Amino acid sequence: MPETPPAFPQWPGQHLGLPESGPRSIARYGRRLAAVAIDWGLAVLIAVAFFDYDALVLQGLFVALQILPLVLVNASIGHLLLGLRLQRIEGGRLGVWRPIVRSLLLGLVIPALIVDNDQRGLHDRAVRTILLRR
Repeated sequence: MPETPPAFPQWPGQHLGLPESGPRSIARYGRRLAAVAIDWGLAVLIAVAFFDYDALVLQGLFVALQILPLVLVNASIGHLLLGLRLQRIEGGRLGVWRPIVRSLLLGLVIPALIVDNDQRGLHDRAVRTILLRR
């Protein structure tokens, strides 16, 4: 008889069959924030060096620095440095539209702050992705 998922999971991703910790577990807030800080810092460095720190250019650079590596390797630069990767809930390649939509929503900030029990922000829920530890 199949096991019924708990009404209140003991850890994020439990009802998805993901482990509590280690590889393939859901990335926790500390790593997520550090990865975003790395990506933002890189965008700031490029904006200062080449664009006289224009706020609109900075935001565009941040979004672009999310999209390109997500399409190519399923992780932003910050994700790669911290051992994280983005994956579709169903598995398989992300494709192109998911990283674009996810990154645009992440650039708005607010969708990333509204999270569910699996610590997935609205930007991940909208495109059915999940950020995992490698």
